[in-house]
Amino acid sequence: MNAIKKVAFYTLGCKLNFSETSTIARNFSSEGFERVDYSEKADIYVINTCSVTENADKRFKTIVKQALNTNPDAFIAAIGCYAQLKPQELADVNGVDLVLGATEKFKITDYINDLSKNDFGKVYSCEIEEANFYVGSFSIGDRTRAFLKIQDGCDYVCTFCTIPLARGISRSDTLVNVLQNAFEISEKGIKEIVLTGVNIGDYGKGEFGNKNHEHTFLELIRELDKVSGIERLRISSIEPNLLKNETIDFIAQSKTFVPHFHIPLQSGSNEILKLMKRRYLREVFEDRIHRIKDIMPNACIGVDVIVGFPGETDDHFLETYHFLNELNISYLHVFTYSERDNTPAAIMTGEIPLKVRKKRSKMLRGLSVKKRRNFYESQLKSKRTVLFEGENKQGYIHGFTENYIKVKTPWNPELVNTLHDITLTEIDVDGLVRFDFVNEEVMD
Repeated sequence: MNAIKKVAFYTLGCKLNFSETSTIARNFSSEGFERVDYSEKADIYVINTCSVTENADKRFKTIVKQALNTNPDAFIAAIGCYAQLKPQELADVNGVDLVLGATEKFKITDYINDLSKNDFGKVYSCEIEEANFYVGSFSIGDRTRAFLKIQDGCDYVCTFCTIPLARGISRSDTLVNVLQNAFEISEKGIKEIVLTGVNIGDYGKGEFGNKNHEHTFLELIRELDKVSGIERLRISSIEPNLLKNETIDFIAQSKTFVPHFHIPLQSGSNEILKLMKRRYLREVFEDRIHRIKDIMPNACIGVDVIVGFPGETDDHFLETYHFLNELNISYLHVFTYSERDNTPAAIMTGEIPLKVRKKRSKMLRGLSVKKRRNFYESQLKSKRTVLFEGENKQGYIHGFTENYIKVKTPWNPELVNTLHDITLTEIDVDGLVRFDFVNEEVMD
């Protein structure tokens, strides 16, 4: 009898990548493979790559070496955005046997026939124009929450971004399939679903293989709100120009959608936004923040921002800094601009020295710490509901409230994947919030 082959996965990048890795892993399981942790000895290691930043590119070689150190004879496959953008570059990395592009990654088990090491990495990729069909995905079993993919690709032409080159045109899952996946997730006892995609506010475009919008994002979330068994629904990142007032108003009164938004700004300077070819100006962004806070005062709002974009002067940066400082937001995700091949920004004039980029990044990260602290302090003594995670971190179990406040309490395995009513009491030295249980009854 042949021994069962073992497969391990490593995912770089976004929630969308995690949802796709989980789906691909289930495909391996259905083919008779046993999934193991990436730190364990496996016959196959699959690395789902990201190419949003330069650091994600550099990490790939380290992750390959980690696999080879565990099993020098292992078969190593690369998939994901970096694999689509620079397949030969990955294939040339020592130890890589297979590289699959955007249309091939979901058929990876078809390419795993012979696990013998190759002298050279084999590449199977497509022109990105061929990535015009949709493959649904969702994560199950990896976390206490599930990432549910509802949309893929992007039709925007932001000058710094490679995602349209890596994932193709904007296209959506069917409404029926999204609802079926959400129901399947709820049947597994998972309490929270995070909606994910490349540009989820564009949901409905390409739902049935055409450019038309069959449904809107608002129609989708209204239907998801009716799915039984789901305790929480959370929106990942959504463009400010696609976050409509009607959507904000619906979430404010929803049974399951939580008061947490993550909205990319990228720059607080209209001049830089125009260079980036973003589809809004700062006034639109500001209006969305005010709308959310007017009807959901306790909402958590995260913001993406890029520093060091070509042409960003000190005045432009300070404009961004002061704009964010004055907004009622909760935290920042700060990205230091890095040149990406085949993007218009890479050949723009006005390159910012790396030292200046890092200084600006540090300033905004400091602002983010202040913003998060202020938000947490504003929530002390309030009653919230926490969903506990599944990991023991140095003797503590962590969880998140509905408005994305991270809390901690001494480890208790019985709390994993349960919801509890709590009162937030104090901010700990590590920046997390301690709390008191309102009652000990677990919420089903």
